[in-house]
Amino acid sequence: MILDHLAVAGTTLAEAAAHLEEALGIRLGPGGAHARYGTHNRLIGLEDGLYLEAIAIDPEQEPQEQPRWFNLDRFAGPARLSNWILRSEDLEAGKPLLPPHAQRHVAMQRGGLKWLMTVPADGLLPYDNLFPAVLQWQAEPPAGKLPQSGCRLTRLILSHPEAAELQAALDRILADPRVAVELGKPAMMAEFATPHGPRVLR
Repeated sequence: MILDHLAVAGTTLAEAAAHLEEALGIRLGPGGAHARYGTHNRLIGLEDGLYLEAIAIDPEQEPQEQPRWFNLDRFAGPARLSNWILRSEDLEAGKPLLPPHAQRHVAMQRGGLKWLMTVPADGLLPYDNLFPAVLQWQAEPPAGKLPQSGCRLTRLILSHPEAAELQAALDRILADPRVAVELGKPAMMAEFATPHGPRVLR
């Protein structure tokens, strides 16, 4: 599995987008709506085939399924980096490598994009939502078609009181030197090289 994208959540999409844009000094492109979970997003491309997503509950949509993904039903406080998402070429084959709670997957669609994605029944991913969701694109991944930011992810740092257990779970599915796990309170931080110099997204 490989890194696909990072998500910044907010109580509103405007707050999530503003937080991301201010942190990195960039402007997000457009996005769309996710009818299944009643959310909407905006996107921007990164170097190395990755992208960033700002996401929030869409007040104009009634979700078809709850709880919502990314634990958004329980989101509170300021906008922040909330989730990271891996890509698999064969999600079904890879599911036994995931923690049992993270093996449930759903079919998603937004416009011409179709994908399968792991979404726990309660919406909360393992390790206080710090374990990655995993998707399998059923169409061409969107990253190459997005407006580009000129930013490159250099490091993703996950902090958790069960750091050793989280690291062991990640070692089963990912080999990416940019991803580091540290002992501490649950938190996530990403470091970027940007046209404005090094920036941090929390």
